[in-house]
Amino acid sequence: METKTIILSLLGLLGLYLFGTIFARPLVLIGRVGISLLVGGLLLALVNVACGGLGLHIAINPVTLLTAGILQIPGVVLLVLVNYMVL
Repeated sequence: METKTIILSLLGLLGLYLFGTIFARPLVLIGRVGISLLVGGLLLALVNVACGGLGLHIAINPVTLLTAGILQIPGVVLLVLVNYMVL
């Protein structure tokens, strides 16, 4: 093999590695936010089903989903308290 071919192959592999790392990190972040949204939705649905008979209903929208998803149980408790204080 020629030296030029080896150098170009190594530069191509380096470029592929850099390209992959640049685009992999945002995808991981988007995946984590998506999982948080799903968990938040499940928690809010569980609270709405469990406390629906008591007249407690928390709206499911992007703000409440992110609050419940990122903070988990404390976020749901916070949303219940805010709902109780406002209404």
